[in-house]
Amino acid sequence: MYDFDTPINRRKTASLKWDVKENELPMWVADMDFQTAPEIREALEKRVAHGVFGYTIIPETWNQAYVNWWEKRHDFSVESDWLVFCTGVVPAISSAVRKLTTPGENVLIQTPVYNIFFNSILNNGRNVLQSPLVYDGKAYHIDFVQLEKDLANPQTTLMILCNPHNPVGKIWDKDTLKQIGALCQKHHVTVLSDEIHCDLTAPGKEYVPFAAASEVCKDISVSLWAPTKTFNIAGLQTASIMAANPVLRHKMWRGLNTDEVAEPNAFAVDAAIAAFTKGEGWLDALREYIDQNKQMVKQFLQKELPQISIVSLDATYLLWLDCHQITEDSVELAQFIREKTGLYLSDGVEYGGDGNYFLRLNVACPKKTVEEGLKRFKEGVTLYIQEG
Repeated sequence: MYDFDTPINRRKTASLKWDVKENELPMWVADMDFQTAPEIREALEKRVAHGVFGYTIIPETWNQAYVNWWEKRHDFSVESDWLVFCTGVVPAISSAVRKLTTPGENVLIQTPVYNIFFNSILNNGRNVLQSPLVYDGKAYHIDFVQLEKDLANPQTTLMILCNPHNPVGKIWDKDTLKQIGALCQKHHVTVLSDEIHCDLTAPGKEYVPFAAASEVCKDISVSLWAPTKTFNIAGLQTASIMAANPVLRHKMWRGLNTDEVAEPNAFAVDAAIAAFTKGEGWLDALREYIDQNKQMVKQFLQKELPQISIVSLDATYLLWLDCHQITEDSVELAQFIREKTGLYLSDGVEYGGDGNYFLRLNVACPKKTVEEGLKRFKEGVTLYIQEG
């Protein structure tokens, strides 16, 4: 019913991802090469046909679309007034850092993690406190002794949680989230939970909203939700914050409005409503397709490049590739592969922690693109080993 195999030519369309040399194959930034759901395109076409694009308010149908989606897909009951519109998850993160902390305080992040977290913290005069995840050679976990030490620092006032975790593909279980919440409450730290990848779990896998893990978690947190990553509509700038705690919600509302990121463009509301009311079938088909791509990569590496492995297949369409056996410098490796083969991957260093041993690969693209990417990857890694 839905076509994910037909390539869409994105060159010369002002695409951040595809603004590369003609011979290069970009498989780096978290941006899918699929057209969004036809149900969303239909809603946008209807909006365009109206022809008037004036100032837009947030109708109750927008709130209800989120409420119904989280109830049905994630078994979490949300009240309509807990939601506040914002133009994107990243603007909301920066607003939260400015509104919920003061200059010079620590904002804790669990590295390796989404690189823009660093920007939102440092650009606003706060300190990045890396509380590294522990990698055992197969998976990542939290060192709770270290985490509590970092949270107990009196300068630590905010923790940005990535749930599910980008780039390591980790789905945090309920007990882990409850433990995080209890420690943050103990040490008076607010949690900002970035859940933009929550709908991109593997078939049969489900994430737990941080606020759903316990009453404590609900009370001390602000969650960031959006249809943008899930439905490949990031350019439409539509997202929301969810806060059950009225004080936190008011602070975020004030921060978003002060920063002028609380008003929608003419298409943001309609796209979100269409995604959350009509996009379920498309999403389920997408998850199956992406999972097939992940399995293809896993089997290819096991056969052709056994010295490289995938950390997790559970969440996101981004694969965290363990290159411990061939490099301690993923920047050098990524640059080498790009120069020799044209394959453009993300180096792991920009995500902090132990990222110098990892590369990040985006598989949200047609199977033929994945196949071409793997061919180039093998060529680049083989040459790198030979020349090393």
